[in-house]
Amino acid sequence: MKKLINNPNDVVRESLEGMAIAHPDLIKVHFDPHFIYRADAPIQNKVAIISGGGSGHEPMHGGFVGFGMLDAACPGEVFTSPTPDQMLEAAKMINGGAGVLNIVKNYSGDIMNFEMAAELAHSENIQVANILIDDDVAVKDSLYTQGRRGVGTTVLAEKICGAAAQAGYNLKQLANLCRQVNINGRSMGMALTSCTVPAKGSPTFELGDDEMEVGIGIHGEPGRQRMSLKSADEITEMLAISIIEDAAYTRTVREWDADTGEWVEVELTDPPFQSGDSVLAFVNGMGGTPLSELYIVYRKLAEICDQKGLKIVRNSINSYITSLEMQGCSITLLKMDDEMIKLWDAPVKTPAFRWGM
Repeated sequence: MKKLINNPNDVVRESLEGMAIAHPDLIKVHFDPHFIYRADAPIQNKVAIISGGGSGHEPMHGGFVGFGMLDAACPGEVFTSPTPDQMLEAAKMINGGAGVLNIVKNYSGDIMNFEMAAELAHSENIQVANILIDDDVAVKDSLYTQGRRGVGTTVLAEKICGAAAQAGYNLKQLANLCRQVNINGRSMGMALTSCTVPAKGSPTFELGDDEMEVGIGIHGEPGRQRMSLKSADEITEMLAISIIEDAAYTRTVREWDADTGEWVEVELTDPPFQSGDSVLAFVNGMGGTPLSELYIVYRKLAEICDQKGLKIVRNSINSYITSLEMQGCSITLLKMDDEMIKLWDAPVKTPAFRWGM
């Protein structure tokens, strides 16, 4: 294993220290418990947004803290969920009196700890809402989830909802918007190589030189199928068609009712894509994929969308939700309406996302 690290046990802390030194105008870092927060927080009368998850997926989530996106991000150890005390202390730091929205990826540890954090925040008289992201069409259940995993749509929700919070949406409006982003987004990824968790020092799984895994999770979870290596166009077609032709998906999730202080069950259905839909096309690298290869994927994705009657109105191509140094990519398509387009275009200034400022 070759990595630019010192002691494997210090990877997360030293990375956070580097972020704080690099971006003092945008973020601050609190240690023990660890969380990254806006340098200008708390912002009075603005709903604050928190997300988080295991480290190793950078720039998600810490790279998205700043104007027009997240108010705080809680990093766990590599591929390990953050703890409830991280989310609680972050909420207390950034709460400006209008409440806190937690954007939670559908992984069992994240759900459990963010649910506990919501209850703790409620006990501190902080209004809170938890919205789940579960957009991965590859598999229904995985090593870390019940239901679909939360992947690329998380980034899009953080940008769109971050702009809405900046524009003055209240907590209920923001939760409704985040829920709509989730049910209109679908993703799928693939891997050419494994990744190596620093503390383990060996690959998470083995892939032969002529093999790839389709439908892989961002922690190296198994996908739909292991198969012989295909061309970029063939890989893109497999991912894109799986997303575009995915049927309506119905499930029941738990959401926190900020008014009653209780958990409620909500049935959600993701409608399938239809010819004529306007979409945001998001091509994401898994950490070890050159940008040139991602553009090759986008080239084919644009062709397929056109053939299927989907109009790409916005796009984003880069490595935003990674799996350490894994080679591979993921595709996310999000059905967009005028409100989402306006919020996507709104100014943003974070370590990883910047435009309009």
